[in-house]
Amino acid sequence: MTKRAARLFFFISTLLSALIFVVLTIDSHRQFPKLTNAAAIDEQVVAGKDAWHRHNCTNCHTLLGEGAYYAPDLTKITQQRGAPYLREFLKDPSRFYSEERDGRLMPTLNLTEGEIEGLIAFLGWVSRIDTQGWPPRPILVKGSAVPGAVLGAATPGQAASQDPVELGRAVYNATPPGCAACHSVAPGVNIVGPTLAGIPATAATRIASPDYRGKAKDAAGYIRESIVDPNAHVLTGPTYAAGGRSLMPTDYGETLTPEQVDQIVAYLLTLR
Repeated sequence: MTKRAARLFFFISTLLSALIFVVLTIDSHRQFPKLTNAAAIDEQVVAGKDAWHRHNCTNCHTLLGEGAYYAPDLTKITQQRGAPYLREFLKDPSRFYSEERDGRLMPTLNLTEGEIEGLIAFLGWVSRIDTQGWPPRPILVKGSAVPGAVLGAATPGQAASQDPVELGRAVYNATPPGCAACHSVAPGVNIVGPTLAGIPATAATRIASPDYRGKAKDAAGYIRESIVDPNAHVLTGPTYAAGGRSLMPTDYGETLTPEQVDQIVAYLLTLR
């Protein structure tokens, strides 16, 4: 290559690289409002962000992969646990975890009602940011994932086949809806909500009980009712309810399709 050709190659390649960089930069800024859900940032979200920094939450927690990595990553926490749970947890973390059992305990921060609602709004906004899969390996809340060896070849949230049961298992372990973040499928292992091991038999027992307040007639109906209307029959338990209402999110009837609900029911009916 001659000197003239080398100079020409250098200038053309530099210009082309710069052009590509400018185009990609412009395209990124064009997509930022949609990817970050910027239109949803309101005064409450900003107040929650301020409370997050004021109480130094990043000293223990991470958001979008950034933080201390001592406590769970909270990027998707509102989709994993829901606002009712977060509201009660932020009031008194010791109600849900103990230092003796879990090895660590979030301190009670004595947050005001306004700070709690702001933090929930802020974390809700964060959870809707399109991170395109980042962070790839977040620290999950306790019980929000089950080793692939237990579930089979597919990773949580991915269906190995189009079988309704397998599709239900994938939805159950996906975030959202985050079912596995609160409910274990192992006997005797309660996370936030009760274990769902043996739920068909448990559902039949509850329906037959004179204390049952729902409208289900069989196990499938009870499971479906528990998903779309968790307050139809509220279980009593230290982490199950507050003020007579379930801590389970109440919007699954809207955020899940009827097909997804049917798939989850099909999966849970296999947990004998």
